[in-house]
Amino acid sequence: MTEELETDYLVVGAGGMGMAFVDTVLDESDAAIVMVDRYDLPGGHWRVAYDYVKLHQPSDYYGVNSLELGSGDIDDSGHNAGLLELANLSEIREYYERVMRKKFLKSGRVRYFPNSEYDGAGAIVNLLSGERTQVRATRRVVDSTYMNVEVPAMVPPPFKVAEGATVVTPGELSRTNMPYDRYVVVGGGKTGIDTVLWLLSRGLPSDRITWVMPRDAWLFRREYSQTGPRFAELCDKASDAWVDAWMGASTPTEFFEKLDAAQWLYRLSDQVRPTAFRSATVTRSELNMLRTVKDVVRQGRCVEANHAGIVLKHGSREFGGESVLYVNCTANGLARVAPVPVFEPGKITLQSITQAQQVYGASFIAHIEARSDDDDAIKNALTVPVPHPYDEVDFIHDSLSEFRSMQLWLQDADIVEWWQNARLAGVVARIGTPIPPAGPERESAIEERRAVIAKLIEHGEKLEAYIASAGRDAIRTNAETEDYASEVFEAVKGAV
Repeated sequence: MTEELETDYLVVGAGGMGMAFVDTVLDESDAAIVMVDRYDLPGGHWRVAYDYVKLHQPSDYYGVNSLELGSGDIDDSGHNAGLLELANLSEIREYYERVMRKKFLKSGRVRYFPNSEYDGAGAIVNLLSGERTQVRATRRVVDSTYMNVEVPAMVPPPFKVAEGATVVTPGELSRTNMPYDRYVVVGGGKTGIDTVLWLLSRGLPSDRITWVMPRDAWLFRREYSQTGPRFAELCDKASDAWVDAWMGASTPTEFFEKLDAAQWLYRLSDQVRPTAFRSATVTRSELNMLRTVKDVVRQGRCVEANHAGIVLKHGSREFGGESVLYVNCTANGLARVAPVPVFEPGKITLQSITQAQQVYGASFIAHIEARSDDDDAIKNALTVPVPHPYDEVDFIHDSLSEFRSMQLWLQDADIVEWWQNARLAGVVARIGTPIPPAGPERESAIEERRAVIAKLIEHGEKLEAYIASAGRDAIRTNAETEDYASEVFEAVKGAV
């Protein structure tokens, strides 16, 4: 007999966004929740991530609102020395298991269906038994999977693997127990960075690494993403430098040149100007180590890996009979999906509402849902999606969208109060000098911020006008057409 359930919210996915949403709903309402997830344990893509992965930003930005991830300590050694700790894979997995077990299930208001999928039509399907459970959500179905986070273990290589070629995922790399003459890292994003750093940290000489990088990317400087009072002065100066660059630029190119000159952003090579922007974050120490790899191949995307060499869109490279291990680091971990309304009748689609801060966005959306019975138009005005950037133009559009939302948020006393009590709100509330507690000083600080943001919006609209007149593709210097040819990306271009 098919079981039938009724619940307030059906949350599809128990990854970072789903967990952050449920955590806030539990704290701010009396709702009952059903969670369904295809993995055996909570954590989403962290269940299949590579062993040596660490967070790129402080642990303070990740997890759920009600429980700190990590200890908040300062690292005293390694590339991250002097900065807030970065949780590793085992810490992240254990954290999500603890949240599920100690809070969600213990509350008695969450029913959890692992190893299962939602069929989109009212049924949960057990992936092991095939058993179906009918479920009716009286308030909303919450899709926490829309952002489509991928790691290499989840998708096949996007290039041909010829007979005789050995291609592994980063997770398989860390279990490799035989040496190769050459290690070819395919992909220049966060996973590629992690993999190059891991190989070097394990004693592999840099001259045995080939790094295939279709486009160089701008890299965030991790020092400027630190939260809390001990880093407030540093981050205030960084914020001032960003504002000066924005207000002083008449074109996107000039804006990034100013950020580069201020060392607000890093680049792998002083001779190659980056054209991509994917939100990866490094320290100066990590950058220096990455720069020891001199064999960086910039001939477009990989077309084929074979036993003799690699075929690229704009050339090829042979390895002269060396034994070669290819490491596929090409999965799109932060896809730029087309934004859709967060709130629709009977449905919530979780998305980032600030740049590259998914779990904060999910928690904020939960707060907006739980705090009132406002209609969806009001809720959507407060939760405008900010897609992940691919390049400089996207970063400018996303920044302007975020400024417009910030103006609305700062006018809402409830939101400001929520920020000051939400651990995930570091990106808006705890970088640099924080907004003071309720009272005259807070009102004055808010007005000062709104005045600055108004100027940023006014100038940002001039930058957008320049982009519209010059043409997006003309600004994307050296960008490969194939990077922007997908239907999804075309949809995004029309929506932002």
